[in-house]
Amino acid sequence: MTAAAATAAAAVFVWLGMVIAISFLEAPVKFRAPGVTVRIGLGIGRLVFRALNSAEAVLAAILVVAVATRLPPARVLAAGAVAIAALLCQLALVRPRLTRRSDRVLAGEDVPRSPAHHAYIGLELVKVVALLVTGGLLLAW
Repeated sequence: MTAAAATAAAAVFVWLGMVIAISFLEAPVKFRAPGVTVRIGLGIGRLVFRALNSAEAVLAAILVVAVATRLPPARVLAAGAVAIAALLCQLALVRPRLTRRSDRVLAGEDVPRSPAHHAYIGLELVKVVALLVTGGLLLAW
């Protein structure tokens, strides 16, 4: 395994672990903690997801730089591009809608659940699969 492949694989698997831990473990569990209201959970969630998305952007950049130093097969690039595209969709299209909704909830409004929440979860699932595929392909590279 080359240094570029090892670096890229490390970035991908750290990214994957963070997404699974935050999106599929922390996010739903926090609302079950005693005393955590929807407003408190949203406030915490906004901070946590802002930090997660920042870390994801750094890991995506590491992946891009690592594969740019020594181009892997096209299938590795395609799988990695799907993960990065899912992240970019979340950041540019879905998060702004969720932020507007959570602003209203935090201001005390009674706001129905947003379909954007389901879009975010769907993109998380796409990202998890893409990261698993990317990581596996990088290990075989």
